[in-house]
Parts: sequence; C-alpha cells; structure tokens
Amino acid sequence: MTETASLITAGLTAAAALLAVLAALLLAGRAARAAGIGQRIGRRLSIEESLQLDGRRRLLLLRCDDRRLLLVTGGAQDLSLGWLPPEGPPPAALREAGG
Repeated sequence: MTETASLITAGLTAAAALLAVLAALLLAGRAARAAGIGQRIGRRLSIEESLQLDGRRRLLLLRCDDRRLLLVTGGAQDLSLGWLPPEGPPPAALREAGG
C-alpha cells in the first residue's frame, strides 16, 4: 500500500510542477506583452478593414507600406481585386469636376 501511495504522491507532485511551470510561462508572456517586448516596430503589412460578404467570403483591405490592396478570401479561391491609388489630394480631373 505504501508503494501505491508513493506513486500517487509522485504523480501529484509532477502534475503540480507542470502546472506551476505553465502558469509561470503564461505570466511571463503577459508581462512581456505588457512591457512591449517582442513587438515589431514599423510593421509593413496590416489589415486596415475587413468586411464579411456572406457566410464564407470576406473582403479585406490590406496595407503594405504606403499601398493598399483589396482582396476577397474564403471562396473557391482568393481573388485580388487590385491595388488602390495612393492616398492624397484627388487627381486634377476630379478637382475640376467638383469631386
């Protein structure tokens, strides 16, 4: 009976040690994120907007450096709708037309 009790005690000790290590890793990760450690500065790629079109498809507005791309995902294949013109003052033709 003492051999069984010692096995149970060893198993509980190992489980408690594993939980303690996992909790320490979780806390260290949260502390690092809160301190800003590991964050990439000057990210080049980001999702600016996301719009659910239907149950499967989504329209994404992606930014890479100073360029923006419209992308439809979730269908049979992803579809690039194209690059948008850079932001800034409207072209001269639109200014003359009053737009």
